Amino acid sequence: MASAGDITVTTASEAERPLIEAMFQYYVYDFSEMGSPDDDDFDLDPDGTFGRYDDMDAYWREAGRAPLLIRRGGKLAGFALIDQHSHSGQPLDHNMGEFFVLRKYRRAGVASAAVRAILTRYPGRWEAAMMQRNTAAQAFWPRAVAATPGVRDMITLQGDGVEWNGPILRFVVEP
Repeated sequence: MASAGDITVTTASEAERPLIEAMFQYYVYDFSEMGSPDDDDFDLDPDGTFGRYDDMDAYWREAGRAPLLIRRGGKLAGFALIDQHSHSGQPLDHNMGEFFVLRKYRRAGVASAAVRAILTRYPGRWEAAMMQRNTAAQAFWPRAVAATPGVRDMITLQGDGVEWNGPILRFVVEP
């Protein structure tokens, strides 16, 4: 298991943006196993990539957003993109827009330690929305959030099927 001291979470500079963009391809690839062969979700572009993430620029340009790099022992292990989008339509301070940890670091405590570091760094009202088909995320997020000091008022809402299709975890992290 990873110790909290092994895990660092830092704000990605503009110069580090290509690191997140590269890892984003693996992130979408992981989601591709949840797609149906009969729809266009998670199809490759003609150049063999999953394309660009349309909102990526905003994480370096808009207030209320943060691009974060996760490292274990100094080595890249993943990323998180924090924004202020509410999937429930209720007020919030932060939303876990995207969260990714490389497969080699999963089930070793890296993701949980990163979640604790991120939530502690950004107190306030949070949401973490999970895809209906992502059962691993639905098992992970409530446990990781509950293990974070200062978390209270954790509830799970069901998406409305229009704005979001899947569970939405809402909670408060006290400073």
